[in-house]
Amino acid sequence: MNFKLPTRPYPKDALAPHISAETLEYHHGKHHAKYVNTLNELIEDTQFADKPLEDIIKTSEGPIFNNAAQTFNHDFYWKCLTPEKTEPSTELKSAIEKCFGSMDKFIEEFSKSAATLFGSGWTWLVIDEKGDLSIKNGNNADTPLRWGEDPLLTCDVWEHAYYIDHRNARPKYIEGFFELVNWHFVSENYRHKC
Repeated sequence: MNFKLPTRPYPKDALAPHISAETLEYHHGKHHAKYVNTLNELIEDTQFADKPLEDIIKTSEGPIFNNAAQTFNHDFYWKCLTPEKTEPSTELKSAIEKCFGSMDKFIEEFSKSAATLFGSGWTWLVIDEKGDLSIKNGNNADTPLRWGEDPLLTCDVWEHAYYIDHRNARPKYIEGFFELVNWHFVSENYRHKC
């Protein structure tokens, strides 16, 4: 199986001013592309060569896992963003309010978790097999696919996601991230998992 870098679902300048065209060019066109290309090189002529991406993530270790997980995480991240103003579905909003008290409280807790994650990684809104929502951090390439939970939303907090635009001001990037969340995508994820 040969994995391919997905086309971004919007032009590279569509997320400005929160995420610039330059950041998207480097983040998608260089970093994400490198994970995909390295994964293809690493799995060639191995037991993983014909496996779907999620199976590789669940059964591999080391560099193969890191590049497979980063390929998945980035694919998912781009879908979490949109230049359009969206709102969560009634069902998702109710679930968030039940778990976190309000949408504002959820955004506050998610933002704090993302801002305080030490080093590089991802902050996720996940749903478990009971249908409960939670906010979790994963260091480096870690992903909910390894935790037995399903991702609904993610924020990339590796420095390459924000350093061009915000330097070391990760909280400023996270604030802009919530101006871009594709709640339609998140709501669809919730509908399929609940």
